Amino acid sequence: MNKTIIAPSILSADFANLERDIKIIEKSGADWAHIDVMDGHFVPNITIGAPVVKALRKVTGMVFDVHLMIENPEKYIPDFAKAGSDYITFHYEATKEKTSQVIEQIKSLGIKVGISIKPKTKPEEITDFIDKVDLVLIMTVEPGFGGQSFMPDCAEKIKYIKEKGEKDLIIEVDGGINAETGKICREYGANALVAGSYIYGNSNIEQAIYSLR
Repeated sequence: MNKTIIAPSILSADFANLERDIKIIEKSGADWAHIDVMDGHFVPNITIGAPVVKALRKVTGMVFDVHLMIENPEKYIPDFAKAGSDYITFHYEATKEKTSQVIEQIKSLGIKVGISIKPKTKPEEITDFIDKVDLVLIMTVEPGFGGQSFMPDCAEKIKYIKEKGEKDLIIEVDGGINAETGKICREYGANALVAGSYIYGNSNIEQAIYSLR
């Protein structure tokens, strides 16, 4: 994969104008829409659920990259699949011994599957699952809130994932991504970048997206 996938996080969009803000990133050259789902338990914040994803699916053909930062994701995965998700990424920390079953559950619904790890989780912990998923999402901030500072040590995990994964594995990074930190991640081997405030807070969104490639 040569092209870097740019997935703006709608967590930084205007929630009163989500349709408008998704169409803005679509017209500005973004590849995916990254949708952060938080439950107030796994992370200390609450965002949106499957009904919002379903509503947004009607207004855009963009790839929906749904990131479940929730406990017991297996209970809600069918709803997000029906709502129109293209990728569903769950957290290894939320599944542990259930990880293989959750991967198979997502695959059985015809959805691409991703696995994510928090900053304190070592990449070695998911070694057995890397060849079973389509995407590995490395968090370079503590999940739960946008606008946090990039954690360089976490980005070094990219090298391990790249070494263990197949060449078509998507290695995605989320947290404090801008032109400078995005370059660091790409050099380590990441091929997908999530950025929220850097894109939506920029006066020239098209230029912000271009700068991440």
